[in-house]
This record gives sequence, C-alpha cells and structure tokens, in this order.
Amino acid sequence: MRTAVVGVAVLLAALVAPAAHAAEVPTAGEQLGWVVDATGRVPVAEDEVRQHVAQVLLDAAGGPAGVNAALTGLGRLQVKRVVTETPEHVQAAVSSPVNDYLLDLHVDQAGLVDGLRATPDAPVPTSWAELDSRLAALGSRVSFGASEIQPDGRCRDVHGVDDTVQRPLGSGFKLYVLGALGKAVAEHRASWTDTLAIRDDWKSLPSGELQNQPAGTPLPLTEYADKMISISDNTATDHLIHRLGRGAVERQLVAFGNQRPSANVPFLTTKAMFELKATKDTSRMDAYLALPRWARPAAVAGLERLPLTGLTAWTQPREIDRIEWFGSPDDICRAYSGLRAQNQPEIAHALSLNDGGLRLDRTAFPEVWFKGGSEPGVLTLNYLARTADGRSLVVSVMVSDPAAPLNESRVAATGIALAKGAMALMAAAPRR
Repeated sequence: MRTAVVGVAVLLAALVAPAAHAAEVPTAGEQLGWVVDATGRVPVAEDEVRQHVAQVLLDAAGGPAGVNAALTGLGRLQVKRVVTETPEHVQAAVSSPVNDYLLDLHVDQAGLVDGLRATPDAPVPTSWAELDSRLAALGSRVSFGASEIQPDGRCRDVHGVDDTVQRPLGSGFKLYVLGALGKAVAEHRASWTDTLAIRDDWKSLPSGELQNQPAGTPLPLTEYADKMISISDNTATDHLIHRLGRGAVERQLVAFGNQRPSANVPFLTTKAMFELKATKDTSRMDAYLALPRWARPAAVAGLERLPLTGLTAWTQPREIDRIEWFGSPDDICRAYSGLRAQNQPEIAHALSLNDGGLRLDRTAFPEVWFKGGSEPGVLTLNYLARTADGRSLVVSVMVSDPAAPLNESRVAATGIALAKGAMALMAAAPRR
C-alpha cells in the first residue's frame, strides 16, 4: 500500500549530501520550474518524467504513473515566493486550486529530483474548536485522536472525535509488523543484524524499492524495517511478515491493545491485497468475501503464490471496510506506546526517518515518529512527538470514503496542519 505522504501529497526520498554541480547539471531551482510547469499539463510522458526524477524517488512514488498521480493531486501550481535556494535544494511557497503548500525539492549529483515534499503553507488551528470545525470539513467518516502516553504506558485522551471508531489504516498497519519484529528481537528469535535474502515469491508492488533488488540479495533486518516505515516499502513489509510468521503479527495486534484484532485476521500481506484489488476482475474479491473466516487463511496463502502479473492500479474505493487493515486513533496510541516500551533504538530510528510533513520545531519536539497510509478512499496520518520535557504526544487522523476516492492532496494537507496544531495545543497545556 502507499503511505499517504508518499502517495500523493508528499513524495519523499532520502536526501543525499550536497555536491558540486557541473554547469550543465540542472539545479534545484530549474527542477522546481519543471515541477510547476508539469502540474499544468499532466499526465507527463514517462520519458520526460525519467529525465527529471531520480530512480529512488520513482521507486518510492510507484513509477512515472505515481509521479503523475502526485502532480495531479497537487493541482496546477504557481510559485508565490522562494524561501531558500541552493544548487541542490530549494524551498518555495506555492499555491494551487487545491491548497497552498511549502514545497521542498532536492536534486542529486546528476541534477535529478530525489526528494520532493509538499506540506501545508497555512496557519495551524489554535484551538480545539477550530480544529473540530476544520476536521468536519473532511467528511462524515473521520476519526481523530490526540492523546498523551502516561509514564505507566497508558494513553490519556486529550481530545477526540470518534477516536474509538476503527477505520481502514492503509499502511498504518505496518506499526504492528514493526512491533512483532521488536518482540522477536527481545525474545532472541531474531537480531537486527540478521540478514534476510530477497525472494522473488515474496516481492510486492510499490510503494518502495526493494522489489527491484535481485533475488538472493542479503539485507539486514534493520534495512527492511527502515524501508517499511520511512518509504512504506511493500516488499520489505511482506518479507518481514513471512520471516516472523503471520501468527506473530496477529498476536501483536492483541499485545498492542487493538480493540478488534479479529477484523485483521487473516493478516494480509500487501501482495495478497494487490492480488485482490489490483485486478479488473472483481470476482476474486467477491469469492474471497464469500468464504467463511476459517477458510480465508488458506485463500490468502494461495493469493501470495500468484504471480505479480496483469495487476493494475485502481482509482475507486474497493471494499475498504471489508478488505483492509483496521484500527482506531486509540488503537494507534496504544501501538505507539507499545513500540516505545520495547525501547529498541532500531525501532526509534525507523520511525524517525520520515516526519510525515509535520515539520515541528525540533527544539521543542526533539523526536517525531510517523506512519501513514492510503489507498483509494483511505488516508491515515499517525504521529508521535516527544517534547523537550519528555512527554510523548500522539495524534492520529483517519479519513475514509467507501463510495468515492479522496482528494488525497487536500485531505493530507489539512490533516498535517490539524496534527501540527494538536501537538502544539497539547504541549502548551499543563502537564498532568
């Protein structure tokens, strides 16, 4: 599945160290000009996309089609002002009919765009009443939770809207896979330095990049975890599920206090999800849903043995309330609390690589964790921020629509702004 911020509103890849550019190598400012121009004439030809976008970002976005989807979601851009600019990096305030953004763009040594991130260029809410009003504008199927993790690990609700109502999570489910890996390490059934070879039969579709690695490539479990969380790498995720065992991940739902773990059984790999949904023949979904619960694990195993051929992206919501992974904002807070209690640096590292566009002041919030997720009709944004005085604050925004696709760019931009405002409101309140 796509991480929300990678999928449309944000394209994010690891930034490389600045390097000297030869005169003929495009600068970040020149590539910004191309991005702005391209948003007015999508879809851009695949060859042209590849002339401007680095492979690492293409992999994270799901190829040229994913880049075009992101450009479409942003809307036709106009530059309002350039904030900062170097040959390798430019930050500019831009506007579109969809929203106003602060656009961060980075180029690699060849002048290709390897990092592109759009975050809301708008004031964050300064009161819970304002937040609720803006939240309501996202639709009728919204769950929101702002909580603080207490010293004993319990989540104290600060503010919520349907925060106990489970919604489809998209790639937010990967928090449970990470937790199962942490538990395996704690119980000496795995080590972060263990290597796991890439297998063709465990590969999935993007987002991500490990699907491009040849079979037999050995990678440490730390790399699988980092990519699963930071760029929502589906192939990394499925390799970890197979390595740990589906049952271990299902048990982690219980261990982390998911209020309805049975809704996630059998726990789907991303490949199984794609085999059900990324096909023009909807009879496969219908047949799966017609099965009794006891027969579904064998069906999922059968789906995982199918080849990754003939699959296509889907644009309309497909059974998001029956074929997905599920949790509520309260469930997410308990999952983050569980991950924090595992107290493993590798977990914190994976969750800190991508801040999900929150862009908090790191003096006030020295650590930010993020995992989001999306598919047509689904978008979730899930954050943990540690304050300078050691408080752990959690905000989760979940939006879904089973009948129509979301405007992911608008919903994500609004959700990020609301999450940022919620963090500030909680941090300003007296400690309890």
